[in-house]
Amino acid sequence: MHISEGVLRPEILLTGAAVSTVLVVWAFKTLRHEEIPKTAVLCALFFLASFVHVPVGPASMHLVLGGIVGAFLGMRVFVAVFVGLLLQGLLFGYGGMSTLGVNVFNIATPALLGYGLFRAFAKRQKLQPIGWFLVGFAPLAVSALLLSLTLALNGDAFVGAAKVILVAHFPLMVVEGIITLFALSFVQKVSPSLLVRAS
Repeated sequence: MHISEGVLRPEILLTGAAVSTVLVVWAFKTLRHEEIPKTAVLCALFFLASFVHVPVGPASMHLVLGGIVGAFLGMRVFVAVFVGLLLQGLLFGYGGMSTLGVNVFNIATPALLGYGLFRAFAKRQKLQPIGWFLVGFAPLAVSALLLSLTLALNGDAFVGAAKVILVAHFPLMVVEGIITLFALSFVQKVSPSLLVRAS
């Protein structure tokens, strides 16, 4: 999911940095004090989930759990993803500083889909298993698509890698959907009020 340093053209890096800066600044400005602990916990979840990387061409493949993070944070997902990717870049060299804007956009923006799906299925009990699966599956699918499109826009030499990355992410989408299904089902059993408050 991370694009490595030295891969993308400057215009793509600058566009990604500009768009992500606006979204991250707005998310920080609208972050309320009482949301900080929840945002920090979900940032840690994202950080740990995406810590184990499998290199695939000029990018890497790993769990993201963007659907869960997005479901509970909404727009504040940009804060969690930005901080998580920044720490990974500074401490371990994953992704990098020049690609931070593009990586934040490609991961955090689809997580908002997780928020929308979560809200749509929160009160539809019979459809919740399908909904909870989609909360995990769909954001990663869109992230993989954005990643592939970013590489394809970078030049013809990257089109083959973009296709491989998109196909390689499909099993991970299913795994993430299953993890999200079990995680949200567990939360529903032990603390249903969390789901009500989040939705």
